[in-house]
Amino acid sequence: MGALHEGHLTLIRKARALAGPKGTVAVSVFVNPTQFGPKEDFSKYPRPISEDIAKCEAEGVDFLFNPKPEDFYEPDASTWVNETALSTGLCGKSRPIHFRGVCTVVSKLINLFQADIGVFGKKDYQQLAILRRMVRDLDMPIKLVGVEIYREPDGLAMSSRNRYLSPKERSEALILRRSLLEARKAAKVGEHSPAKLRDLVAKTIATSPLAKIDYVEAVDAGSLAQPGPKTRKLLIAVAVAFGKTRLIDNIEISL
Repeated sequence: MGALHEGHLTLIRKARALAGPKGTVAVSVFVNPTQFGPKEDFSKYPRPISEDIAKCEAEGVDFLFNPKPEDFYEPDASTWVNETALSTGLCGKSRPIHFRGVCTVVSKLINLFQADIGVFGKKDYQQLAILRRMVRDLDMPIKLVGVEIYREPDGLAMSSRNRYLSPKERSEALILRRSLLEARKAAKVGEHSPAKLRDLVAKTIATSPLAKIDYVEAVDAGSLAQPGPKTRKLLIAVAVAFGKTRLIDNIEISL
């Protein structure tokens, strides 16, 4: 959605590596209004398009798509793409229309670009899982590739929203990564209870006086459902607000 940072640039570089020297790399920069709720930050979301264009040019992007909402959606548009299983938990609980907007905009972009490969970051782990399900269920002729979370030197997941954090909030936000690493460490020494690992993360985050937890969940990394006896890889995902800034992060843990 723009305000490109190093995390986005790693996606562009991955796309270039997959496309090869003779392939085409296209980037969409579009703050999509249909994935914002009525009380969310659509109007305040950063839109430094001149800087984004310069970064895309520096990375050798072949095609940059930057439409206006009124040019991308018809005034009387009434068709939506809505995934109904993976989108109900995690961020879907507090953002009920979000993934409908994501699926709709990405399906439109897939139709327009006719790309062979789509590259997405794993910071939005649920989003990637939902889009993979959409592509599978609707037989879309594209392969989606996930790229690991790009982090700032102190471990905070790179996000366009990080710029909204005050210095104190920015310092407190480091608890997210620390809590997730504590869970991975506990799993490595024998703690394989998803509930206990989830509680460890929640209790660690709660030690930050500025952290307001939206959710801390431990789910099967493949299905995003509650983990069961056959779960071999656990996803612990968190959404936490510091002040008015909502941040997400996650970690995969082998059981």
